Amino acid sequence: MTSLKPMESAILLLIRCIISIYTFVTWPVYFVLQKPWKIRANRSRLRAVSLTHGDDFILYRSVTEISDVHARFLQDKIDTMEKVFRFAVRQHGQKCALGTREILAEEDEMQPNGRMFKKFLLGDFQWRTFTQTDSEAESFGRGLRELGLRSRENVVVFAETRAEWLISANGCMKQNMPIVTLYATLGDDAIIHGINETEVSCVITSQELLPKFKNILPCTPNVTLLIVMEDPLKPLDLNGYGDTVAVLPYQEVIRLGDLSSKSGCLPKPDDTAIIMYTSGSTGSPKGVIMSHQNVVNAMLGYTNVTTFYENDVYMAYLPLAHVLELISESIWMLFGIPIGYSTPLTMTDKSSKIKRGSQGDASVLRPTIIASVPLVLDRIHKSIQEKIEGGPAITKAVFNLAMEYKNEWTDRGYETPIINTTLFKPIRALLGGRLRFVLSGGAPLAPETHKSLKTTLCCPVLQGYGLTETCAATTVMDPDDNSLGMTGGPLTCCDVKLVSWEEGNYRIKDWPNPRGEIHIGGTNVAVGYYKQPEKTKEEFYEENGRHWFRTGDIGEFTQEGFLQIIDRKKDLVKLQYGEYVSLGKVETQLKINPLVENICIYADPTKLFPVALLVPNFDHLKSLAEKNGIELNTIEELCSHPEMAKLVLGELQKHAVKCRLQKFEIPQALTLIPDIWTPDSGLVTAAFKLKRKTVQDRYEASIDRMYS
Repeated sequence: MTSLKPMESAILLLIRCIISIYTFVTWPVYFVLQKPWKIRANRSRLRAVSLTHGDDFILYRSVTEISDVHARFLQDKIDTMEKVFRFAVRQHGQKCALGTREILAEEDEMQPNGRMFKKFLLGDFQWRTFTQTDSEAESFGRGLRELGLRSRENVVVFAETRAEWLISANGCMKQNMPIVTLYATLGDDAIIHGINETEVSCVITSQELLPKFKNILPCTPNVTLLIVMEDPLKPLDLNGYGDTVAVLPYQEVIRLGDLSSKSGCLPKPDDTAIIMYTSGSTGSPKGVIMSHQNVVNAMLGYTNVTTFYENDVYMAYLPLAHVLELISESIWMLFGIPIGYSTPLTMTDKSSKIKRGSQGDASVLRPTIIASVPLVLDRIHKSIQEKIEGGPAITKAVFNLAMEYKNEWTDRGYETPIINTTLFKPIRALLGGRLRFVLSGGAPLAPETHKSLKTTLCCPVLQGYGLTETCAATTVMDPDDNSLGMTGGPLTCCDVKLVSWEEGNYRIKDWPNPRGEIHIGGTNVAVGYYKQPEKTKEEFYEENGRHWFRTGDIGEFTQEGFLQIIDRKKDLVKLQYGEYVSLGKVETQLKINPLVENICIYADPTKLFPVALLVPNFDHLKSLAEKNGIELNTIEELCSHPEMAKLVLGELQKHAVKCRLQKFEIPQALTLIPDIWTPDSGLVTAAFKLKRKTVQDRYEASIDRMYS
């Protein structure tokens, strides 16, 4: 680490003195205006109470009052997704609903290394109103009927996140056609499995994904119709898909619907709304059956969490095939919040498809709300740290001083408006500069990332806990919650039960807080798994008139009613001397290290320590090599160099100690993997979750070598 020069040390001391004087003078004003005692009281207020308990379980329920919207839905019996969208249109008719940024052209741009990359020339967001969105969905649903589809007939949606995805799904629901969602990043085998298991004749896809069907269609004999969402620049080629399959543009289906006189076929609360395929981290993807009632109740659970405002805007970029994104967008429509669509390739000014000097989607849209996953948030955190570490020593010192100062006063219940609008303004500007809160779900968020981002983005990062099987709804932090590593209190749509797991030494009688496997019961819990009665019976059950799901996750409830996810049954390994290693917990902590692109921890129960398979970040790996006198140019050469694994292991072990991992949790051997793990490799799911067994099988020889 570069040390400060005498002049820089003097400047830093002067800054500290100025901050101390400023704090002393302004503290009384902030005390009166910000009322920190109220903020601290809100943080510690009760979120849930234990209702009942037995020898091996304890049940918690939210103490939050239901919102006015929730009460109105119950009173007016708004209990299907079709009714929810109809309600939103009545309330917000001419307001902007769905926005797509206009792509004007695609141009070549010379890079500093001399290579040519294609970049988009983008215009403004083009908006559909709620009325226009509803009319388009009506036409799409009628168009499907004109093409011969019937009520209760499954329809696959296999496309990237875009306005037409949500509109076509809404159109299907207006005709009581369950939508089957498949991740756009799934491999061919998983796509074929989902299409054949649900016996669909119609698949809705995008022009970008259409060529995949030249290989898929011979294996999906039931498919007779492909509907293609068009690309704004490229002509649509409909040739090469066989004589038995009709390929129609999305706009042609809309045209058929405009001319149709067919009426809607309205769903009932118990009818299937969605068959959502999981990403398949432990085998073939499972289809989770969600009724209209399930999805509506999950949405209503979230309406009690925070307040929404007239000028709120949401930026959508996560896969709509992911339950968090689908539920999120449905909630924003309910509250009349405009949804602007983006992609990771165009999100920020520095994104790979944005022309130099042009603005990314976030800069144009200036969202107040985004939903994200830890994978993306970890990358944002790392990029901020890299920029600070790569700058002058004085910049790093001032930044760290600001972080320390803000965290100290935030913990006391104060805001720091001057630091927010000066030092942290460039970081906030990365995502438009107006964020009010970030939702995080899909996996545990590392406390270090959580703390860093809520400090630098100057807004709450609300971590939630939910699964596809609970329609993304179980617990979520509220804006008053300042904790780290927690997932908030239970939502009003469900109860949460902890059940002792003796094998893992997690019991409800543990001190200071009860611990156990998390079971979730409520009207948001999905019906079961599609065509998998044995798996459904294994994971779901009925008790006291409630439908319950066994999550396999291990949780702990605090006295305030916050839930913390501390382990997962399938990720827990007992070492030779009896210590338990949580593989997922160790991976979450080590992923924060800049050297790590991806990592899989393995622990052999007959050994004394875990080992690591690590996909390195090339730039940081090369930098580490150069610092140690190793001059190599490719990632393959670096990963195969005998000294590099030792160097990376040393850095990783230092990081593990800093993260307070126990000695038996820290890897004692490491193998560097030069290949990036993508869904196409079969080593991670479409949601980029590890396929642990597949990874272990692929690198079995490396694991044996590390233990030998």
